[in-house]
Amino acid sequence: MKNLHKWLIIAVLVGLILLSANYIVPDIETPVHLEDEDYFRGKVINLRETETSNGYFQEAEVEITSGPYREDIIEIENEFEEGNRFLDIRLEEDLNIILVSYEQGNEREIYLQDIARDRSLGGAIILLIIALLIVGKFKGLETLISLIISGYIIIQIMIPLMIAGYPPIPIATFSALLIISIILIIIGGLNFKTLAASIGTGVGVIIAGVIAYLIGSHAQLSGLATQEAQMLAAGMDGIDFRGLLFAGIIISSLGATTDVGMSIASSASQIKKANPKMSFTQLFSQSLEVGRDIMGTMSNTLILAYAGGSIPFLMLLLVNHMSWLRIINMNYVSTEILSGISGTLGLVISIPITAFTASLLLSKE
Repeated sequence: MKNLHKWLIIAVLVGLILLSANYIVPDIETPVHLEDEDYFRGKVINLRETETSNGYFQEAEVEITSGPYREDIIEIENEFEEGNRFLDIRLEEDLNIILVSYEQGNEREIYLQDIARDRSLGGAIILLIIALLIVGKFKGLETLISLIISGYIIIQIMIPLMIAGYPPIPIATFSALLIISIILIIIGGLNFKTLAASIGTGVGVIIAGVIAYLIGSHAQLSGLATQEAQMLAAGMDGIDFRGLLFAGIIISSLGATTDVGMSIASSASQIKKANPKMSFTQLFSQSLEVGRDIMGTMSNTLILAYAGGSIPFLMLLLVNHMSWLRIINMNYVSTEILSGISGTLGLVISIPITAFTASLLLSKE
């Protein structure tokens, strides 16, 4: 019966999310329209290759395997330079590729766009689903559902609202709190443990965003440190890029903070079950001790995640023997450091809040 209540509430929440996506979220009006471009799959069936001074010139017969030109055979040309082997594409027979069609005058020209990678990614997704279901069984199914809901909220609600011009920080905060509530209800059920984890996680995520906003404003971070943000700024007006930076910090700190909140709340619940007569002070002390153990690993998780994504950039800086004074003050580096520090601070602050809330609620229970 308890699980039935949980899934009924989840169904209502999901229904509200779908309604909001259909009726509240505005349609995205893109500044650049690409109606003249069509993308479809193809397969190399025959290849002629001529060696050049710095690579190869390739002429390939390609069978189109999707779209309106399916089963048509076309010829495309491709140049491959040895010095750009990680950027250029060297065609091979039976290679699946992505083609793009442009309208030029009264004719449509078809060119090579990229290697087809979607089926490889689809295989990885299927492998993840199988692993979740085999190892986690029903809990694995719950995890899969929470992943789908989180992705839907971010892609179908949060990002369209930001593109429409709504302030990024409130939108990201609302989305984060919504994701927290749904994930923790799915994983933990409807109980004081879930409530305590939700409160601790929500406060930690909000504090991470507030700290990032205050320090980022003082450091005059522009939010345009990445190439993607600069490309977006060139094509769209009215976007608050500094707000997008802080919104990204809120969302990126969500996973680790949620993990910490649920771990502490679950530990407090198990401790209370083992000793129902335990006082609030004792329960808080032991829950906080569990949080301290978790803090070390999860703080490293956040910092290493940011560092891992910046390894090529850091190598470039060190190879060129740049001054640390210059490095530490670069917009991109300062942004990454602030992201790691803010997320970790939010995680650390959520530990005593979750421990206190869980101890208080479970003691009253």
